[in-house]
Amino acid sequence: MSDNQFKTKKGTFIIPILALLAIWVVYIIEIGFGFNFNKFGIYPNNIIGLRGILFSPFIHADIKHLLNNSVPLFVMLCSLYYFYHKIATKVLILGTLVLGLLTWFIARPANHIGASGVIYFLVSFIFFSGIFRKYYRLIALSLAVVFLYGSMIWYVLPIEESISWEGHLSGFVTGLVFAILFKKVGPQPETFEFTSNEEFENLFDENGNYIPPEEFQQPED
Repeated sequence: MSDNQFKTKKGTFIIPILALLAIWVVYIIEIGFGFNFNKFGIYPNNIIGLRGILFSPFIHADIKHLLNNSVPLFVMLCSLYYFYHKIATKVLILGTLVLGLLTWFIARPANHIGASGVIYFLVSFIFFSGIFRKYYRLIALSLAVVFLYGSMIWYVLPIEESISWEGHLSGFVTGLVFAILFKKVGPQPETFEFTSNEEFENLFDENGNYIPPEEFQQPED
């Protein structure tokens, strides 16, 4: 694989920064003007609740919720756009829509808000993509993701009532599926092509024994 595939592109930091700014601006507007945007979250099995597929990643319950999501969202988006820049935007948009729709189908009746579903999607996609592509840099990235966010796996289970484990599970499953679907797209392991050298091959017999050139052969007595 050419190292040029991993050169920093313009979108590597621009889109993650814009995403982070967006969720903070929404929260500041909500707090500053006394709004409550929770009703724009994903509300399962309700037609109006479908709007949350687009809006919910930008809405957070409180400052703790926002802070907990800000760092992993930024790190995962930077990783996505650095290592998978050719497919990053497509993966991000489609993945967000699919995980949101899946949450809408399986979740409890409540307004599901926050960017954590997207974070679980990115963690899952980046981890499994690195494994499936069998390339050492991407595998190293996968191991780093496990080291940083491996403990998150517990929150795909209903261990806390106030946490949308359904959104986490939807993101995790969607990331795995997308890693499979996109494993042949984007960065791939380097392939080596071996060429034959007839002159060199003639220096060895069929058993692999070295045959010196005639000018180097010693005359027999």
